[in-house]
This record gives sequence, structure tokens and C-alpha cells, in this order.
Amino acid sequence: MYIEAETTSLNIVVKPMTNHSLPGDAEFSQLVSDLALCLTAKGWTLATAESCTGGWIAKCCTDLAGSSAWFERGFVSYSNEAKRELLGVDAEILESEGAVSEAVAVQMAEGARRRAGVNAALAVTGIAGPDGGAADKPVGTVWFGWSVEGHAARSDLQHFEGDRDAVRRQTVVHALGGLLALLDQ
Repeated sequence: MYIEAETTSLNIVVKPMTNHSLPGDAEFSQLVSDLALCLTAKGWTLATAESCTGGWIAKCCTDLAGSSAWFERGFVSYSNEAKRELLGVDAEILESEGAVSEAVAVQMAEGARRRAGVNAALAVTGIAGPDGGAADKPVGTVWFGWSVEGHAARSDLQHFEGDRDAVRRQTVVHALGGLLALLDQ
């Protein structure tokens, strides 16, 4: 079932990263701690819907002791079939726009929020490499979706540089940072 929703792009500034400045456990931990404080203060819960990161965002969230108070669940929807079955992403949108698209990222986020019964959800879908890129969607292309109770869904497109690990690390930071920015509004 495809539900059309109003979306707005989220303008987040991401510093270009080199392999020497890639985010690591300390950065992930700080973002998650800040997110935990924000969600806990609101009495809200979170779900994640991940493709190219394969559950890395959920792992970072659950690395924090006490995360069960605000982290509900994570969906790893690597295949198109998983996106349809787990999150309700429309098959026609997957076919016409591809898995790495704004519409799919937003549907993933909204599907995660609805199906998990949470107040906030984030989603990522992209091409981490080293293969899978195309002229219109090169390796490093990542779409983000955020669905927050009481607000229109938000999306953002980033083109990260680096190898597979670098793209995925930058994706984790951008997804968590983007949600924090939305919750602080």
C-alpha cells in the first residue's frame, strides 16, 4: 500500500571526511547519548529502518546501556522484498524509482514508525560500494528519511566519498545527526 505523504528536505551540513577523519565509536556514542537524552525527555521511542548500513545504526543505539527505555526496534531491509514486507514500501515505487530514492527512504521511515508504533523513525538506503553504482546513482549515494510524530516526513540526499566502510560510517552519523536536528526543532 503506497501512502503519499508531504515531505520536506532537511538541510544538514556534513563535513567532508577523509579516511583519517572518519567517525568512530566515540562519535557514534556521543550522538546516541544526545539522542537518548532528547528522546527520554520527550518520553518518545525510536525505530530504525536500514538498508546500506545493515543494522549499524541500531547497533550503535543499543550499545548504550538503558537504550531499551527509548529504542524500540530496528528493521534491516536490505532487499526490495524486505522493504515491501517489513516496511510496506510500495512495489511500484521500488520498480519505477529504485531502492535508492527519496520516495523509498521516506516510505521506509514512515513504515518503521507506523509498524513499530514509535514516535520517531529514521531510514537509510544507499549504495555503499564498491559495486552497484551507476551514472545517476554512483557509489556513495545515500537517501535518508526521517518520520517524527506531528511533522511531515523529512528527507535528504548525500553523496559520500570513500570506500564501503567510509560511506557507511558517514551514513550512520548523518542519520543520527539528522534525527537530533529534527527533534531539537
